[in-house]
Amino acid sequence: MNHDDYVNLLKPADLASGGVWADLGAGAGAFTLALREILGPDTEMYAVDADTARLHDLEQEYGERFGDTSKLHLLPADLSARLATPPLDGILMANSLHFFSEKEPLLRAVRTLLKPNGVLLLVEYNVDTGNLWVPYPLSFKSFQALAPRAGYTEPRLLRRHASSFLHEFYSAAANKKASPPPGS
Repeated sequence: MNHDDYVNLLKPADLASGGVWADLGAGAGAFTLALREILGPDTEMYAVDADTARLHDLEQEYGERFGDTSKLHLLPADLSARLATPPLDGILMANSLHFFSEKEPLLRAVRTLLKPNGVLLLVEYNVDTGNLWVPYPLSFKSFQALAPRAGYTEPRLLRRHASSFLHEFYSAAANKKASPPPGS
C-alpha cells in the first residue's frame, strides 16, 4: 500500500478539519500522515507507540511532508496503559487492535479518551482467524457486534482494500455513545 491508499481508506469518514486526534499504535506513521493530510494543519496529533525509534521516524517524515511538527506529540507507550492525552475528537487504530486478544476492555478504555460523540476510526484485516504476525484480527462483522458492547454506535463500513496478506483490509468508523456501556 502507498500513501494514497492510506488516505483513501480514511477519507470516506468525512471528518471535520482540525481537532485533537490520536493514532494508537502509530508505528512509523503511515496512517498518521494520511489522517493529518485529511484533517489539515490545524490538527493536534498524538502518535502513540511503544517503539520510540519508529515514532522518531514518524516525526522526521511528518516534518518533511508538512514542515511544522509543533502539533505532533509523540507518546511512547503501550496501548493498554493509561494514556496521557487531552480529550480527543477522534482516535485512529490502524492495524493495532489485532495484537489484543481481549478487545472489549481495550475499546472501553479508549472510549474514555474521547470527547462526547468522538470518532473511533478502525483499520483492520477483514478476517477473524489470524497468524503469527496478526494474532487476533477482527472482521467488520465482528466489529459490528463488539462496538456497541464497548460503548460505541453501530460502526459504518468506510472502505475495503485488497491485501495479499490476509485477503483484505477494511476501514470503519463508530462514535462514542453518550452513556457508558453496561459494566463500565
